Amino acid sequence: MYNAETENRLRAEAAQIVARYPQGHERSALLPMLHLVQSEDGYVSADGIALCADVLGLTRPEVSAVATFYSQYKRHPNGDYNVGVCTNSLCAVMGGDQIWETVEGHLGIGHDETTADGKITLERLECNAACDYAPVVMVNWEFFDNQTPESTIALVDDLVAGRPVAPTRGPNQIRTFKEISHLLAGFEDGLVDEGPGAGEASLRGLKIAQEKGWTAPQVQEGQN
Repeated sequence: MYNAETENRLRAEAAQIVARYPQGHERSALLPMLHLVQSEDGYVSADGIALCADVLGLTRPEVSAVATFYSQYKRHPNGDYNVGVCTNSLCAVMGGDQIWETVEGHLGIGHDETTADGKITLERLECNAACDYAPVVMVNWEFFDNQTPESTIALVDDLVAGRPVAPTRGPNQIRTFKEISHLLAGFEDGLVDEGPGAGEASLRGLKIAQEKGWTAPQVQEGQN
């Protein structure tokens, strides 16, 4: 069970989350509240499930049903850094499968397993929604673009050693799983404008449209 200080803090932040939703729709706060729990425990713990259920007037099975549906919610302690290797079609063709096999062997763990030191949880991802930079690896949902087996090995070694690591796009240094979970719960960390948000490949279509003077067609009122 949470100690009194921790529970009071979590309940205060949970109340802030609930307040974002219209009256009568408080249950919609469950998803960010699960991230809040992970920011404390590193996974969706039994204590966290009980707290969510109590605050939102849900049963524990109802909370668990949601927590087990989404892969971002962990049901056992996660490492400080969640390293996700995309092995979906394009990333796989571009080398994602090779990256996965190399990193899996280097760390000695498989999918959804954590290193003995608690530093890294390895995850085989279906898609990182960054196909223009394949193959892509994510660390706590920050992008590392155009990776190779060698660059990914260097990445995980830096994480284990505690050396500063910066993603290709996003903040200037990777935050821990718990810190990112607090951000996903809706509590800003002040780093929203740190680092580039998009790269040349993502913006190429926009650049061509601007050069050619292309604009989106106007939608007349009443059209779908």
